[in-house]
Amino acid sequence: MITSLDPIQIQEYQQNRYPCFFLDCVEEAEPGKYAKGYKNWSYNEWFFPCHFADEPNVPGFIQIETLTQMFLMTFLTYPENKGKKTSFVQVNNAKFKKKIVPGMHMEIVAELKSYRRGLAIGKSTGYVDGEEVCSVELVVAIPDVMNQFKPKAKE
Repeated sequence: MITSLDPIQIQEYQQNRYPCFFLDCVEEAEPGKYAKGYKNWSYNEWFFPCHFADEPNVPGFIQIETLTQMFLMTFLTYPENKGKKTSFVQVNNAKFKKKIVPGMHMEIVAELKSYRRGLAIGKSTGYVDGEEVCSVELVVAIPDVMNQFKPKAKE
């Protein structure tokens, strides 16, 4: 069990960096099972002034990226995966149930359903004040791990 990771510590596990790094804290992660933490949405985020000046809210693609970053912590916390690059394979059933605006605190729960040969399948959900605001089903790959299982070329 891994507990209480701040942004600097989270970045030891994944390669996301500013301006595309969105997690504030991973409260706990059990490798191969789940990760929980949060994001505090501040008006200082780079995208709020342009999305939109008169009604700032978190764009859907950033919600998906934030949920994905928590999902990464379900399998990048395996010691052999720490710090490896990842790639989207599929993004399914993205749901945006409530507008997320500056000042909101979003709790995130990510669940790993399957991890084999560098391919992770699961779901991540965001909550504000206990109410579900967004969710997404994900398939994410670790190319370096997957490459180990490619058939060798004949010489």
